[in-house]
Amino acid sequence: MRGLRVSRAASVVIVVAVLVGLYGLAGLRHSVSLVAGARPQLPHAIPVSRVIRVCPAPGASFSPGSGIAVMAAPASTGPASTGPASGGPGASGAAVVSRLSATSNAAPGSQVLTVGRPGTPHFAKIATDHTRAARGSQQNRGGKKTKPGQATSAAQPQPTGHAIATTVIRGGVVIQASGPQAQGLDVEQTTGNGLPTAACGSPGTDFWFAGPEQHTAGHIQLYLMNTGGQPANVAVDIFTDAGPLQDTPDTGITVPPHSMVVQSLAAPLRTSRSMSLHVRANVGQVVAAVREGTGKGAGGWLPATQAPATHLVIPGLPSAVGTRQLFVAVPGVKDAQVKVTAVTSRGTYVPTGSNGIDLPGGSVAQISLPSLAGIPAALKLAASTPVIADVMIPGGGGGSPGSFTAAAPAIEEQGVIADNPSSGGRVSALVLSAPHQSARVNITQLAGGKTTRQHAQVVPVAAGKSVTVALRAVPGVPRGTAFAVVVTPLAGSGPVYAGRVIKGAGAGGVLQGMLPVASALTTVPLPAVRGAAISAGR
Repeated sequence: MRGLRVSRAASVVIVVAVLVGLYGLAGLRHSVSLVAGARPQLPHAIPVSRVIRVCPAPGASFSPGSGIAVMAAPASTGPASTGPASGGPGASGAAVVSRLSATSNAAPGSQVLTVGRPGTPHFAKIATDHTRAARGSQQNRGGKKTKPGQATSAAQPQPTGHAIATTVIRGGVVIQASGPQAQGLDVEQTTGNGLPTAACGSPGTDFWFAGPEQHTAGHIQLYLMNTGGQPANVAVDIFTDAGPLQDTPDTGITVPPHSMVVQSLAAPLRTSRSMSLHVRANVGQVVAAVREGTGKGAGGWLPATQAPATHLVIPGLPSAVGTRQLFVAVPGVKDAQVKVTAVTSRGTYVPTGSNGIDLPGGSVAQISLPSLAGIPAALKLAASTPVIADVMIPGGGGGSPGSFTAAAPAIEEQGVIADNPSSGGRVSALVLSAPHQSARVNITQLAGGKTTRQHAQVVPVAAGKSVTVALRAVPGVPRGTAFAVVVTPLAGSGPVYAGRVIKGAGAGGVLQGMLPVASALTTVPLPAVRGAAISAGR
């Protein structure tokens, strides 16, 4: 009994102590909060650490003497100035350039070179790949099988189980960049005389193209590149001015690891006037590229266009002469009503023949815009259902049906152009457009050598207008040195779209190439993380 009394007494003391504590806290007239400590400051973005780019032409037999231009801009450029660039030999990071393999096995191709020194453009030629093809039993175009152990030509088609023949070919390079060399990276493939022909793409699962038909181009070839260690599986949807191509299945295309395959699409497109391709990787990732030619030269490359959307902008139409041919594809089943607006140096207006365009679902149309000949501009497209679009202008390299540019998003953070020639009778320029709000853009040119030199200027762009910026040689470097360009919209600017143009020098110079300027990010935005402290007060 005595133990029970002690226990009860202890319980009373504990209850009284708790009540006193509560009344004491209440007397302070402050709410009571229970927290888990200070909220950590999470980063809003992290630096880009690894990037892969793939180019089909360097090292290929159809493009002898071709090469690459590599430029990484890991730090934002400063205000307008002329002098040495901040990047130098002490900067870290590397870009390893390797060949794609023509052996159709899991082994990657041989390493060609390593590029360091971020902040400095690098140019290199790639020797033609002469490696032998894989040995084994493979079926060629005529159905004849080779004997086991007999080498086959890398130009022989491989069995893929679909109607359009697919061929494993030699050529192409992979650029794997890490550290600062991956930040703000742009890679372009170049001809033997230094003319850039196309931006090198990143592996993905979805690519869109639009352009002229087989009668205009003569040769239309689709290149599929796989940088992974496992085979990729690809399907291609083909649209024409007559609608989707239904009677030529192009599915189940196998792309061997670390390899490149090519398809000739001239035969299935021989009766069409315009075409569009949707390349879909069902297994793995690939890089897709399309080359069109007249048979008299290397031809030209169609730039991949922005994914289908109801609002598109095609930047970088130059002052070169010639009718602009607009290609618009409607990949869905719904019909589209499309309105085209030109953003020029004199303002925004609807060019002749581009108002109230009606297109059936699943079709492609070619629309001539002769009133824009010789006028630098961007094109705005507004459609009732998602579409894709690009533009062809007379010019381009040997054997090309024309020069091409495609719809592209506005520049985020910065855009980088690796190769801008300043010799060989060529001149480079930028066409900047601000379709919605005014903008201020910092344009920095960088040229390499023992000391990287730069020249920068700030260019204002009025709302609803376009501005052409001539890109002359960087002061202080040898005459004729090619250079890179970094395009940086300044704080407070509206959306900015840009295209790089290369023409022959002098009045009336022929258009030799166009390229929409894509964003080259140095950081990757992170999604916001939300949380709340636990509170016991009011």
